[in-house]
Amino acid sequence: MINKLLGPKYDAYLGFIRRAMIKDQIEARGVKDPRVLAAMDKVCRHCFVTEDMVSRAYEDYPLPLAAGQTISQPYIVALMSELLDLKGSERVLEIGTGSGYQTAVLAELAAEVYTTELLPELACAAQEKLGKLGYANIKFQTGDGAAGWPGSAPYDAILVTCAPPEVPPALLEQLKPGGRLVIPVGPEPQDLLRITNKPSGPERRTICQVRFVPMLGRPA
Repeated sequence: MINKLLGPKYDAYLGFIRRAMIKDQIEARGVKDPRVLAAMDKVCRHCFVTEDMVSRAYEDYPLPLAAGQTISQPYIVALMSELLDLKGSERVLEIGTGSGYQTAVLAELAAEVYTTELLPELACAAQEKLGKLGYANIKFQTGDGAAGWPGSAPYDAILVTCAPPEVPPALLEQLKPGGRLVIPVGPEPQDLLRITNKPSGPERRTICQVRFVPMLGRPA
């Protein structure tokens, strides 16, 4: 409620701490891609958290969402976005729309974003929010993330915001030659992997350990 009461002054304050977040939490930890840094500055994380969490929106921690899900910490959003190595013309698949925050960052970096979410309440809320923010290059689907979105494949890049026990084969099948898949895998803490679709087969690189909510599958 305080942001509604203070209006432009509070918006200016949030902009100030967002820029401090980028400098101190993201750039200082090694994220250097100028397009990613610009996207992190443009996308307002406080628009994607619950109202009681607005004052904490630019802390470098995950924050709770509905249905036991979370919005990822800003550094991890920036790191995973940078690992996709996007130039602006790509088609990107996101698995796990969640709040829509990572989706918005991807929409700033790519030509088209296809995002899928298993939980209807999160999917509807994110689609409504991103529409109000003016994003026209995002397509939405409610469904099982492990299956990807085969009807719109292949993709230049795929980003997964929940952790399966192993890499879903369908996601590798939907990746273009030379495409990049960034995904947390395994039990918590998970290994964050960058998988490149090489002619000789998938090339895996472990980046760091992370903590994501598990990938939920649709019941049989």
